[in-house]
Amino acid sequence: MKINIEIDLTPEEFRKLMGWPDVQGFQNEIFEQIRNKMVSGVEGYDPLSVMQPYLAQSAGAMDAFQKLMSGFMQVYSDKRSSKKE
Repeated sequence: MKINIEIDLTPEEFRKLMGWPDVQGFQNEIFEQIRNKMVSGVEGYDPLSVMQPYLAQSAGAMDAFQKLMSGFMQVYSDKRSSKKE
């Protein structure tokens, strides 16, 4: 038996449903600060240096996800091979 439930929510409604905080104001403030630095041409300003911590975290998260999926496939493969014997 297969049951599908489809829920149509906006991102705002989903955030409220999950109890997550509204960070839109914080995001707008951060982007405004970045924009101001870019416009004013701050000496030595490098956009990549601003994003570097986020990029490093994203790469780490992707690596962890790949290891998780690899582990799932290994367990599934082990179970399949043990059933054949």
